[in-house]
Amino acid sequence: MSQKEEFHNIDDTSDGLFRELAAGVTTRIFSGEQAMLSVVTLGPHAQGTLHHHPEEQWGVLLDGSAIRVQGDEEIAVKKGDFWRTPGNVPHTMRAGPDGARVLDIFSPPRPEYKKAGSGFGMT
Repeated sequence: MSQKEEFHNIDDTSDGLFRELAAGVTTRIFSGEQAMLSVVTLGPHAQGTLHHHPEEQWGVLLDGSAIRVQGDEEIAVKKGDFWRTPGNVPHTMRAGPDGARVLDIFSPPRPEYKKAGSGFGMT
């Protein structure tokens, strides 16, 4: 494998494995051996589906504003905020009026995110 194949740009929308997660919510996925990155774009006021999975997840809000629903809490997040979601904790995001872009990091990689498709996988 060429070393160049290991380099990516977060703004290159043609890079990564594309998935449509919900109406107005898409992601580009980059999988490694021990971790996985997901660049999620939410349109204005778009919302994901409440779901959970066994993998630990970290997220950072790159752009926009959102409400992070995690467990039984709703927490407003702004650009630069980041959070940890332990495995099997129900969670989702609801974008603000300008939409949002989130970088999610999973460990280990989520098997259902290793192939193109749609949806969040586990619920």
